[in-house]
Amino acid sequence: MFTLPLGDRAQLRTLEPWQAPEFLAHIDRARPTVDPWIPWASLSTDLASATATLQGYADRWAADGGRIYGIWLEGTLVGGVMFSRFDAAAGVCEVGCWLEPAGEGQGLVTRACRALIDWAFAERGMSRVEWRASSGNARSIAVARRLGMSRDGVLRRHAVHRGRRCDIEVWSVLAEEWPTAGDGSEAAARAELDRLMGVFVGAFTNTGGRRPDLDAIRDVFVPEGRIIANVGDEPVIYDLDGFIAPRRKMLTDGTLTEFSEWEVAERTEVFGSVAHRFSEYRKSGYHRGEWFEGGGHKTTQFLRTPAGWRMSSLAWDDTP
Repeated sequence: MFTLPLGDRAQLRTLEPWQAPEFLAHIDRARPTVDPWIPWASLSTDLASATATLQGYADRWAADGGRIYGIWLEGTLVGGVMFSRFDAAAGVCEVGCWLEPAGEGQGLVTRACRALIDWAFAERGMSRVEWRASSGNARSIAVARRLGMSRDGVLRRHAVHRGRRCDIEVWSVLAEEWPTAGDGSEAAARAELDRLMGVFVGAFTNTGGRRPDLDAIRDVFVPEGRIIANVGDEPVIYDLDGFIAPRRKMLTDGTLTEFSEWEVAERTEVFGSVAHRFSEYRKSGYHRGEWFEGGGHKTTQFLRTPAGWRMSSLAWDDTP
């Protein structure tokens, strides 16, 4: 059976019809968070329909038209990813995902999707990988951003779900835009480091009603990563949980609104499996209703891990 590690505690495996009882139990747990956005859960309401769902993907797999994989966390099925459409002749496929609450906030879906996209480009020579999501499905759209996809546009009132017509956003990434895992060139490394920094900086954005995506920080850092604020007389050193929690609160409780941060300059050096980036950034937003603008500098260290490049530490110093 195909098995791919997704960190120390999770695995990506093929999901087959004989696993229908386990799949149904998982879907029952996932139903409250999945069903509002996609008809995925409504296709599997009892053992017969769950078996039929998996058998349908097995048939599509045999015809090279689709594939489905499960994500197991500490031995429990918590979600999955799939090629919902796979057209080898046209060189275009579509990736999708779902997840129950027990698997959220750990970067599992992003890592699993990256594995599928790597395979589609490197092994099957696909030209384009698509991602489609309801315009209101902020979590799904956040995954597309983390994967470095571009938003192609919106199919207005394209789909019907629970009797209501929905706008569908179309995102995509092209083969030439995707950093190839096997490409050890410095150019490929720099492209991936650019992507990681873009995901990190973009995680805080809450402009125009956009929901900040602080969980993306766990995707770009090693689990033991450290983030350091050089404020006052003593630097403040955070682990990932300690850094994320207070910022999630500020960005969602009205303290910090219309906030965004962006790089304006950077210098990146790559040395084999380690790298360093020195950045200048700007930021703006409303703090407790008052507009502010500012900036500063960041120094970031990166490591090349078996799962690809990851941040290991980041320190920043705001400009007075």
